[in-house]
Order: sequence, then C-alpha cells, then structure tokens
Amino acid sequence: VQCTIVPEQEPGGADPLDSPYYIDRPTDLRFRDALDHQDSIVLIKGARQMGKTSLLARGLKYGRDKGKKVIVCDLQKNQGNLANIEALYKGLCEVIANRLDLAVSPRKVWDSDLSPGDNLESYLRREVLGKTDGHLVLALDEVDLLTDRPYASEVFGQFRSWHNERAMDPDGPWKRLTLAIVYATEAHLLITDQNQSPFNVGTQLELHDFTILQVDELNQRYQSPLRKESELNRFFALFNGQPYLTRRGFYDLTHEEKSLDELEAHADADDGPYGDHLKRILFKLAGNEALRNVLRGLLQGRPIPDAMTFYRLRSAGLVAGPSAEKAQFRCAIYRKFLARHLV
Repeated sequence: VQCTIVPEQEPGGADPLDSPYYIDRPTDLRFRDALDHQDSIVLIKGARQMGKTSLLARGLKYGRDKGKKVIVCDLQKNQGNLANIEALYKGLCEVIANRLDLAVSPRKVWDSDLSPGDNLESYLRREVLGKTDGHLVLALDEVDLLTDRPYASEVFGQFRSWHNERAMDPDGPWKRLTLAIVYATEAHLLITDQNQSPFNVGTQLELHDFTILQVDELNQRYQSPLRKESELNRFFALFNGQPYLTRRGFYDLTHEEKSLDELEAHADADDGPYGDHLKRILFKLAGNEALRNVLRGLLQGRPIPDAMTFYRLRSAGLVAGPSAEKAQFRCAIYRKFLARHLV
C-alpha cells in the first residue's frame, strides 16, 4: 500500500502553523504556561536552526486565541533601526503603534529633551498600556543582532527595570506586559552586569535537539520511511536530532524518494542534499583562522581551549555539550565535512 505524504515545501525557516510535521516539545508547553501566568519576561534560547521562531509563532497564536494582544518585532527585518538606541526605540514604538492601530504616533509625542529610554517607557506607559485593555505580549526575535551594539547593555537593563518595577508595584501598568526575548547567543555575551540583566529572571526556556523518540514520532508522521529500529538508529546517528537536518532528511526520504543508503553516502558531500547548508558553515569560518584551528583541534581529540570560544561555537550550532572540556561536534556530518575541509 502506498503511503500518502502531506505535501510540504523544502524545510527551512519557520514551519507554517498548520504543518503536520512540527514536533511539540516540553518548551512549547512551558511557553504556553508562561503566557497563561502573564510572566513578565519569557526567554527563548537555542542555537541556530533549533526551531525558535516556529515555537514563538505557535506560542503567540495561543496567546492571541486567549485574547491577548500580540506584537512581534523581528530585528532581522528591521536592521535599519539598529544604528543607535534612539532609532531602535522609535522603530519599536512604530511597530507597536501600527500593530495596535494606536491613535497617537510615537513621532507626535517623542520629546527630544528626554533620553530614548524615557521616551520609550513614557510611550508604553501612556499610549500603549494606558489606553488599551487586556494583556500585551511583545516578542523580540533575533535579539542576537544587538550583541555588538554599544547600547546593548542599556537596552537589556531597561527590560530588566520593567521586571523590577512590576515586582515593586504589582498593580502597576507593567503587570499587563509580557516581554518574550528570542536569542541564540550566551546571555553573558549580551550583557555582563548580572544585576542589570533580564536573562537571569523570568521564565527561561531552552530548545534542544530532537531526542531519538521525537525523531521516531517524526518518522511516523512521514508515514514511516524508516521501517526498522536499525534504520532509525542509522538515521539518528547522521544528524543527532539537529532539527533542520532531521526534517530535511525525512523530506529527502519521502518527497525526493532517496534511500537511507543514499543519504548516508552523500550527506556530507559538497554537492549533496546538505551541501549548501554545510558550505555556509565554511563561509562563516572563512575569516576566522582561530576558530578553524580550534575545530581542527576538536577533530584531533583536543578539547576547546576556552569557554568563550566554546560558547561562540555552541551558539552557532556547530558543537554541543555542557562545557568546553566536554564539547563535541553537533552531528556526524559536521564532523565528516569539516574533517575533509579543515585538516
């Protein structure tokens, strides 16, 4: 009997909300719980291509269905507003005003005698929270783009201050605001002052690679192209649950009608099904001989020499593990591909 596979576009980017291939993880439930409890800050952390934006989209739909006002600001799409802190805050207020159809534009009330932070806070307090009903969820995606900005600590410190004000005045306006922050970079690389950091308060969610049980569930949703436990184990050994590669692997097994033997034989090839993905890794490493040397050492069994380098490589999704001493390549095809190109 021929299995019917639901058509889908080639995996990449956020999953459509109606995708039958999205795997609910424990972080999804915790995100929904945080929205139900109207937490002040929800932190969504994960390496590149972990499914952060897909999780965010589903959580925010849940919030909308519960009657919450939801606003998403993707910093990747609004990089023109990152030149300085005033441009960032004005752009953020414009997004909020447009999404909520507010009568008063931030341009009309922006006071040049006040700091950008005071202007942002005044607009949120008076024009947003003061003139709308219900709970507001403000989601910031791709927050890593602030990492190297000189004003990053000031921004994150202001987010933390809203959390602190809410604790001091539980009936104040900030009780109706939940800030969802999506990022990949280690928190201490975003802001060093822990007393001003929003990354050590609120609800902290971290996405991990799929377990073999989750890969098995995904296999069933694709109508079980992997028929035996041994095949499932071979498939899992290739990608180690990396969400994008796992989904792309099932796509190739079903929509492209490749065999598992073909996947194994060509997975790390430059012109193979994952060639573009793998070559982007080389491109990112091209200008950093120090990182390339660290990865060469890891290929030869040496540990990553320092925590900072480990965090950078883990945030980029190249390595996994709890520490620099215990770091390993995130999946087998990364190791094989880089062994051919770096050694």
